[in-house]
Amino acid sequence: MRLVIFIEPQQGATYEQQRRVAQLAEDLGFDGFFRSDHYLAMGVDGRPGPTDSWVTLGALAVQTSRIRLGTLVSSATFRLPGPLAISVAQVDEMSGGRVELGLGGGWFEREHLAYGIPFPATGERFDRLEEQLEIVTGLWTASETYSFSGKHYEIVDSPALPKPVQSPRPPIIVGGKGPKRTPSLAARFADEFNTPFCSAEEARSLFQRVREAASTAGRPDPLTLSSAVVLCVGRDDAEVARRADAIGRSVEDLRSSGDAVTGTVNEVVEQLSRYAEAGATRIYLQTLDLSDLDHMELVASSVAPQLA
Repeated sequence: MRLVIFIEPQQGATYEQQRRVAQLAEDLGFDGFFRSDHYLAMGVDGRPGPTDSWVTLGALAVQTSRIRLGTLVSSATFRLPGPLAISVAQVDEMSGGRVELGLGGGWFEREHLAYGIPFPATGERFDRLEEQLEIVTGLWTASETYSFSGKHYEIVDSPALPKPVQSPRPPIIVGGKGPKRTPSLAARFADEFNTPFCSAEEARSLFQRVREAASTAGRPDPLTLSSAVVLCVGRDDAEVARRADAIGRSVEDLRSSGDAVTGTVNEVVEQLSRYAEAGATRIYLQTLDLSDLDHMELVASSVAPQLA
């Protein structure tokens, strides 16, 4: 199982804090460093304020050398598909081919209102996401010029440049719990399908749904299956409780929520093993306290070896 450090910097993080976490994640042998793509904090004041995901990843691309970098997930409402394709391709080149693009329809209306970003109805957001996936992958893989005519976007004789370093393109991640359109989009466009913050049993059901969609679409290659979970692990119960308190949760809440792996090392290994049994080969560990670097070191030294 591959383990990824996943952070939520809109909750309050400077670039310097993100750099420190990304470089430590690389030094400790984690598979990836991913960040959310949000502009407004949730439940806290978020100071010093949000940082743009692709600006941040561009800087990290030249300040790391091995670790995979990406978003979980960028919102299709935030960017036009052509400029997004350019940004990701550029960061892919800057990183030497280590970038992955998680792309979703967007869901957090308040951040759109806070920064003047249009927030269409759910159906239109999914329509725009579908067209963006078509355009971004089309621009990256076109051998000559690229054109597209859709309901929301039109591309006319684009030179389809720059090209990413990875061939045929950087991996695309699609995730969510939607019953129809999400599995269909993952089957058509994604290299990886992610289940966000749910139990291993729910993940198993969602994985099966996307496998069926891929089979219906006649897709020959399997998707990578992954899950995102809140991380709260300690050497003993007291350390677990301290870490839970630091992120504004109780141990009881974390244990009962179904969105977290919580407890001592052996307990967390057992919980992560259930996701592996459900089909996940990659886990995104949502790490909320970026000042607690020992948390990551404990996972790398004591949890990861038992999941290898």
